[in-house]
Amino acid sequence: MSDEKPQPTVHLSDKRKLEARRRFLRSIFLGAAMLCVSAAGYIPVLREWRVRMRPPGALEEADFLSSCIKCGQCVQVCPVQAIKLDDIDHGFGVGVPYIDSRKQACDFSCDAVQCILACPTGALVYKKPVFMPTRNEMKLASPPILLAKESSPEPTLNLKERSGLAVLARPEKCLARQGKGIKGAARGAAFEGTMRFMEVDRWKPIPLRDHPYDLELCDLCVRTCPIKGAISLESVVENGVTIKTPVVHEPCVGCGVCEMVCPPELAAIVVEARRGWSI
Repeated sequence: MSDEKPQPTVHLSDKRKLEARRRFLRSIFLGAAMLCVSAAGYIPVLREWRVRMRPPGALEEADFLSSCIKCGQCVQVCPVQAIKLDDIDHGFGVGVPYIDSRKQACDFSCDAVQCILACPTGALVYKKPVFMPTRNEMKLASPPILLAKESSPEPTLNLKERSGLAVLARPEKCLARQGKGIKGAARGAAFEGTMRFMEVDRWKPIPLRDHPYDLELCDLCVRTCPIKGAISLESVVENGVTIKTPVVHEPCVGCGVCEMVCPPELAAIVVEARRGWSI
């Protein structure tokens, strides 16, 4: 007599139940996986939501995001390649143009702000439609004077509001406040950012590393600022000692040049996107 135990009989209805259960479990696992992948786009936003610096003439953030069609025309015409397109790790702004001033600022090398002229939808404009009011703190008191055009018949930029505002965020890093100078390239030999220098070429931006300095007291944020009267180096008394410190003024448009050229690894002066002038 065989010692093998008889196998239990699996009826057709039981097989169907098992298969249905497997399909249900697969659906649960696949659904969970899809939710995890979808949520990945929110991770940067949950980690740190911040408004990106947009090209000159950008509408307020909500209007800008709803108007921009991610065509990349502004990227194509920027002479210093300051405008980049957001990637998937930046959250909601995939394909939307932005500027990282620390890596490459807008120095208005195009004079006429070509990104605004190239924008086909009005996401970048010289003047907003009447139904899109401008925050008072974003309005410029007068058209900004571009130093590169100061001797021209029309030296101003056709901008009505600023993109942001320069702020001395880390005063302890400022070389001028420490009484220190700068010798050599502002950001080192490896830095790839470019700028237009009037004394070199009126129209052709060159790498910042190819324009060394030899200054007893650092004033790079002042001497490289493209806008007249936007920033100055002034004497102040702190703890009974007179020091020099950068002071930002109302004409600042938030171009970011001061942040780009600031020599310390962590810039002493930064541009805060969509920040206005306190009235």
